[in-house]
Amino acid sequence: MSPENAFSKRKLGLAIAVGLAAAVAVVVTGLVTRAHGNERLREWTAEHSVPTVAVVAPGTRADAGTLDLPGRLEAYSRAPLYARASGYVKSWTADIGASVKAGQLLAEIETPELDQQLAQARADLASAKSNATLAATTAKRWQAMVATGAVSKQAADEKTGDADTKQALVKSAQANVDRMAAMKGFARIVAPFDGVVTTRNTDVGALVNVGSAAGQELFVVSDTAKLRVYVSVPQNYVPSIPTGTKAKIAVPEHPGRSYVATVESSSQSVNAASGTTLMQLVVDNASGELLPGGFANVSLDLPRNGTLNVPASALIFDQSGLRVATVGADDKVVLKKVAIARDLGKVVELASGLDAGDRVIESPPDGVADGDVVKIADAAKPGPAKG
Repeated sequence: MSPENAFSKRKLGLAIAVGLAAAVAVVVTGLVTRAHGNERLREWTAEHSVPTVAVVAPGTRADAGTLDLPGRLEAYSRAPLYARASGYVKSWTADIGASVKAGQLLAEIETPELDQQLAQARADLASAKSNATLAATTAKRWQAMVATGAVSKQAADEKTGDADTKQALVKSAQANVDRMAAMKGFARIVAPFDGVVTTRNTDVGALVNVGSAAGQELFVVSDTAKLRVYVSVPQNYVPSIPTGTKAKIAVPEHPGRSYVATVESSSQSVNAASGTTLMQLVVDNASGELLPGGFANVSLDLPRNGTLNVPASALIFDQSGLRVATVGADDKVVLKKVAIARDLGKVVELASGLDAGDRVIESPPDGVADGDVVKIADAAKPGPAKG
């Protein structure tokens, strides 16, 4: 073999060796890179297989101090006025919406029959007085004649008794006149107190008959300077709403406005059908903006009693009962059994089961169990960077 051929073979062998080394280096580098990428992917997958949750501290919600209920507005005083004397309406002076004062004339009834009965009663009284006077004079004379023996004592006593009877008839006739005069006074319909005429059910010429069984309501006068608000409070809230509790009243005809009311009294009993206690509140209505008979939304202030509250979404109800998921110091789930004191809608007050320092999962994931590892939302790490 010539020296040139030997050199060419050596060059070829060297080139092959370098190529093989380069190929091995490429393969090794690829395997190492893939293994590192797989490791990063496993780490990212393992990290994100742990659920991320948001936690809240118990007792941090501000809306736990109110109770919203529907209510009904009523006039503080309401008087339906009926006629006590039969006849025809002669005139009326106040229509609906009119402000009236106590004793103000609202209507007058023409009573021809009652007028004649009163005249007859007065005539009967005059006749009874005349008869009583004559009987008294006669009795006095007969008593004087007893001393002379002209008449017997028995006859004189009979005359005295007759005089007493006639005097009693005078009193009876006088009582009948007084009764008729009082009935005539009812021909004037007057306002019983200061207020507003809210109903008028009569007009000039209308027949008024007091002999009817039901009677006819001619006017209704209502005192609307302040109103009563009636609201039915669920039984478990009653102890938290004593007399003097403040409330806010909102009505649909004045959106965005509220009025302050105060609890004045309660029925001190529970309605068996609804499980509620009727409470009466008083609201000032000097401006006349609130209308009696209307609907009102009543927001009652509940006292702060130190109970913890959590969002309603934090509650878990399953075969184990009512529980709340909390996160321990090791970021593991701890399920705690709780008891509800008051359900306020979005917020629930708890009677027992939680401590003030617990970290409560606001919306626990499905299937969460004791000992599950979770991640707090604020401490969550970002996902792996994309190449």
